[in-house]
Amino acid sequence: MSESVHGTSTSTPSLKAEPKKTADQLWAERAKQVFTPNYAPAELVIDRGEGCYVWDLEGRRYLDLVAGIAVSALGHHHPKLVAAIQAQAEKVLHTSNLYLNQPSIELAERLVRHSFGQRVFFCNSGAEANEAAIKLARRYAYTRGETERVKIYSFDKSFHGRTMGALTATAQPKYHEGFRPLPEGFGYLTMDLAAVEAAIDHHTAAVIIEPVQGEGGVRVPPPGFLAALRKICTAKGALLIFDEVQIGLGRSGAMFGYQLEGVAPDIMSLAKGLGGGLPIGAIVTTDAIAPALNVGSHGTTFGGNPMACAAGLAVFDVLESPGFLERVRATGLAFEAGLRAIAQTHGGVSEVRGRGLLLGMALTKDAGFEAKDVVKACRDLGVLVHVAGPDVVRLLPPLILGPAELAEGLSAIDRAFAGLRGRA
Repeated sequence: MSESVHGTSTSTPSLKAEPKKTADQLWAERAKQVFTPNYAPAELVIDRGEGCYVWDLEGRRYLDLVAGIAVSALGHHHPKLVAAIQAQAEKVLHTSNLYLNQPSIELAERLVRHSFGQRVFFCNSGAEANEAAIKLARRYAYTRGETERVKIYSFDKSFHGRTMGALTATAQPKYHEGFRPLPEGFGYLTMDLAAVEAAIDHHTAAVIIEPVQGEGGVRVPPPGFLAALRKICTAKGALLIFDEVQIGLGRSGAMFGYQLEGVAPDIMSLAKGLGGGLPIGAIVTTDAIAPALNVGSHGTTFGGNPMACAAGLAVFDVLESPGFLERVRATGLAFEAGLRAIAQTHGGVSEVRGRGLLLGMALTKDAGFEAKDVVKACRDLGVLVHVAGPDVVRLLPPLILGPAELAEGLSAIDRAFAGLRGRA
């Protein structure tokens, strides 16, 4: 009770208690104070992981169908990966390229053994790998005396990275905004073979394409397109680069995405799943092309880092194990069938597309919600999914996804669509 200025008693109004902030929210507030604002993460701090699951600071469990955007190919806390990293950490973490280290040599040998190529260059990320591929293509033409071959063509909706060269090769204007002037010598194509054949000429150093576009909407080239593109590039003397940063290393159900089409590139870029969680990128190329990167022409301090390469060897040990890639293909087909059933039940989906365990649900214009709404609805149900633009829900689970986890994920996506369509 309190007394008013007139001497009468009045009641003090009760104040509504502020809801207590979770540990995740408190850490998210701290992040906002120190990070540049180029990301918009959920207020979810991943504290630990096991298999296909992660836990936040409050102990909430989530089924991870994002895998660090296709990076955590073996899921979380995989025993082979942990053992390899621990063993290497006890030996040496970094050597630079002034000297050799065994893990990098062994990992290069694995890449050569399983691919079209004979030579490997290691770097630290997908963007760096694509930068190296672009530089190699131009320098290859230069060393052959074809100094007019400088043009790099890429395709509509592509995504090749955030560094200036890879950014310019990314044929999505929204990523270019605010960063002009962009480097010269790039052009953009649609997946129309007649237009492609007309564009590629004696000024073209290379054409770069993702066998399955990831960030651009999980778009698969038309049947036969990659084979025809290979023929055109060969006939016109241009190199063909496959950006397998997202689809490579087993995600397609084959070791590399190009193998599904039976079409080999001249240069292939890799990253993401190669290190199972540690930063590493690579390009693979041939004996004929590699000499263009002569001594001093290109480099990177951390490329071929023994720790990252030891992790890459552990990833290969699992990918090479009997039946593993077959299980990825089977799981991918089951996942795709389940997504199609959800689309048929609830509507709002124009297409389910992708390869292996890189899948997308393209929403219709009249769905009544966007991909980000599906992400939130699924997260509220304990499942993490991703987007590929405003109208595509993207699924990139760990390659170890099993039947029980798949059923759990499909159930949550089904419930998310049911709830969203009910409000649409």
